[in-house]
Amino acid sequence: MKEKPENFTAGIHNDDYENEYLQTRLDASILVNTAGRKTESLNGKWSFAADLYDTCRRQGWFRQERLNAEGRELPLDFDWESHERITVPSSWNLQKPELYYFEGFGVYSRTFRYAPRVKGERLLLRFEGAAYRTTVFLNGKIIGTHDGASTPFNADITDIVKEDNRITVSVDARRSPLRLPMENTDWFNYGGIYRDIYLVRLPSAYIKDWFVRLSPDDASVILADVYTLNSDGSSSNGKAFIEIPELGICQEIDVKNGKGDARISANAQLWNPKNPKLYDVKLTFNCDASGSNAGSGDCSGSDCRSESNHYVDTVSDRIGFRTIKVKGHEIFLNDKKIFLKGICVHEDHFKLGKTTNEEIIRRTIRDLKEMNGYYLRLAHYPHDPRFARIADEEGVLLWEEIPVYWAAAFSNDGTYADAENQLTELILRDRNRASVIIWSIGNENPDTDARFSFMSRLAQKAKAIDSSRLVSAACLINHHKLLIEDRLEKFLDVIGINEYFGWYDPDFEKLPKILENSKPGKPVLICEFGADARLGQRGTEDELWTEDKQKKVYEQQTETFKKCPYIAGTTPWILYDFRCPRRFNSYQEGFNRKGLIDADRVTRKPAFFVMREYYGSF
Repeated sequence: MKEKPENFTAGIHNDDYENEYLQTRLDASILVNTAGRKTESLNGKWSFAADLYDTCRRQGWFRQERLNAEGRELPLDFDWESHERITVPSSWNLQKPELYYFEGFGVYSRTFRYAPRVKGERLLLRFEGAAYRTTVFLNGKIIGTHDGASTPFNADITDIVKEDNRITVSVDARRSPLRLPMENTDWFNYGGIYRDIYLVRLPSAYIKDWFVRLSPDDASVILADVYTLNSDGSSSNGKAFIEIPELGICQEIDVKNGKGDARISANAQLWNPKNPKLYDVKLTFNCDASGSNAGSGDCSGSDCRSESNHYVDTVSDRIGFRTIKVKGHEIFLNDKKIFLKGICVHEDHFKLGKTTNEEIIRRTIRDLKEMNGYYLRLAHYPHDPRFARIADEEGVLLWEEIPVYWAAAFSNDGTYADAENQLTELILRDRNRASVIIWSIGNENPDTDARFSFMSRLAQKAKAIDSSRLVSAACLINHHKLLIEDRLEKFLDVIGINEYFGWYDPDFEKLPKILENSKPGKPVLICEFGADARLGQRGTEDELWTEDKQKKVYEQQTETFKKCPYIAGTTPWILYDFRCPRRFNSYQEGFNRKGLIDADRVTRKPAFFVMREYYGSF
């Protein structure tokens, strides 16, 4: 170990200061399913400072050490109470003009009070999304660090929380070639705590996760898995009970070493876009604190739970039951062939940035349905968890994606670990959502050996966590051979293809040749196609950036799709214009203008009606 000089000052000389904060990772291994639990929000006004030099972590602001070892007062470089106030959740870029392009560190702080309500209560701190690396501190202690801008994370803070508390959060929004997404993307890099933060009270033994779905092989069987924990992190034993009152189901599940599962015969109405039927599902766990199974197992009454044991935990959710399969080059929902009529959408709003709310989500779905669609590709990262819940209610099918984007660092072990963790957090968050039918593991990657290894491992990981859904990726066409060709295909259930013939490649006639040359043997989803058009810009069909050119490209594309038997769905790029700081000609002005609706999310372009007619024709 290298000896430090006597005049070494950690706050200014320690280049490895971050290692201290990376020792405790807030990752998928400790993620708790919070569905159906009461929460206490920490949203609102927080103190905030743009921390350009990461001084909070370098000098340990979170420790709030106001006196030195001799008891003398120190001159501090921060003052939480005098910092400006910022709304949480929000994208900090839209809170003040000078933060618009800010991509550095931001430090947040606030206080909260806490009083336990029952003996042995655990307290969970939950973030639904903060971009990108988030380090959390409570009462001067390091809680842990999470990587990934768009997936949830949590920490058990029971042993640190007090009656009066100060929480401090350092958020690092920098782009990096080793992060996901990488430094070179095609959308705006919003930073900050932009999704909900809340507290969850848990009993001393609790349900960590649960997964309920139809058997992929038998639509008359519901599969239920339950995972439990004790307060010390050890696996717990006992009895779980799953109840679906409308189906007359009350089934006991033995839980041993923290896991239990059941196969339950049922005659459920199958969830589909025309009838998005949801059932109230409740799961109760009675912990065996004494070493013998708790719970009577008597399911003859109206409530099959036994509360004879003190350690009882109950969660609930509304769940739809459906199957999704591939046969040949066709996709089947509930054993009925389906063509996925959809469109891509970014989580980008002209006022709120990457922050959203229920009204925005429902408005997005209304716009989709006006176009005669019922399928959305949520690009290029996990969207707000409310989206899938509302899609369940509205009968909308979803493609959900992680940001393994363009030329990610496929040879870097840390980057792969980040990708696998983000994928796992996404799947654990949304695998009880009937609306989600496809997990996507990436977008527009080059077919290199390193990428093949990286992506194939992700595909296998997705299947290991959830074998009831399809796995895909948005791939690129081989432009030299004029062929759909990607080694990753053998690990995918459906092949996603992005193509921009008529736009980035002006020679549209290549597209029908490619479709004719290709014999994929699997369903193909056209994940992206389209052209830019500035709202109100008119001209000839041959003039770039006009609504007329965009409309012509859509007419050519849709006519070509009709003639290809293995295309099983389309999601043109994109529903709304969105911010993109790599696009600055006189028509784009910092926006990607491929939207079928302007950035105002109201005004339709002519190509919108081309897609509406196309989807309405079958």
